[in-house]
Amino acid sequence: MPEKLVVGTLGSRVPTTGQARRKRRGPSFELRMMLPALLVLALITVVPFLMLIAMSFAKVRLLGGVSLSVNGLENWANVLTDAATWHSWGVTLEFFVLAVGMEMIVGTVLALILNSLRRGQSVAFSLVLLPMFLAPITVGLLGNFLLDPTIGLYAWVMQSLHLVGPGQSVLGSQSTAMLAVATLDMWEWAPLVALIVLAGLTSVSPSVLEAASVDGAGYLRTLFSIVIPTILPVLLVALLVRSMDAVRYYDIVHITTGGGPANSTWVISLQLNEKIQATSIDGVTTLIGQSAVIGITMLAFTVIIANLFVRVLDRRGLTR
Repeated sequence: MPEKLVVGTLGSRVPTTGQARRKRRGPSFELRMMLPALLVLALITVVPFLMLIAMSFAKVRLLGGVSLSVNGLENWANVLTDAATWHSWGVTLEFFVLAVGMEMIVGTVLALILNSLRRGQSVAFSLVLLPMFLAPITVGLLGNFLLDPTIGLYAWVMQSLHLVGPGQSVLGSQSTAMLAVATLDMWEWAPLVALIVLAGLTSVSPSVLEAASVDGAGYLRTLFSIVIPTILPVLLVALLVRSMDAVRYYDIVHITTGGGPANSTWVISLQLNEKIQATSIDGVTTLIGQSAVIGITMLAFTVIIANLFVRVLDRRGLTR
């Protein structure tokens, strides 16, 4: 049956819903406006990612221009059977637990303290955020200076408290090096967690806190029964942000320990860097293919962590 036309007030024909829908077929106005940016984004993200996957299944030669020769699963087999790579993943997980755990605890405590201040909150907030604006390399150099066993302030304090022996290097001991680099990372990024949590504390209803106080609930009871459950979505977001970044940890450990002593701080990013810089005996075929495999596994680990936290948020109904 042919579509009917509706006559307008001035005698003009107005298309019905079916005709208007046919006219709107094709890219929407919003999509056409975003298309140039999407194409640029694809060029700088999708294309390199596809090249990374291709290199993970090939030998990469750089002499005379980049060339790929397919070698199947050889790169994957070499990486997955490499004891050094598995060791670096174990060290990375150790750092992950230490650094992210300390950042969440210290950042939350800082946010609670800042939120309770009635005077000087702006000044204290600015001072707390300062480490976050430093370059990681600067933090590593500062850590080297402060932990130097001869002139370092922190080293002197720990020696005075008998936490380390006289002249003992905190960064040079297998028992303390990992804790030291994790603490440096915590010092830089706990303010970010504090910033996120402080924003979440504004969602806690003052009337609920007042009612809890009237009912005789103490500070800890109020904190764990009201405040923490209310800001739980914000805590999970902060945990997700820092977890994704901790896997790529490189700058501070490279400047402070270089992966030592005895590979006790040899994180996966250092293993990746070593593969990139190393060459085979003939000096032509590089280990970039194996580096691509490590890069893909790091990306996969990050995606798994992200999906895990998103599922936790979704199960609690916090993403709606």
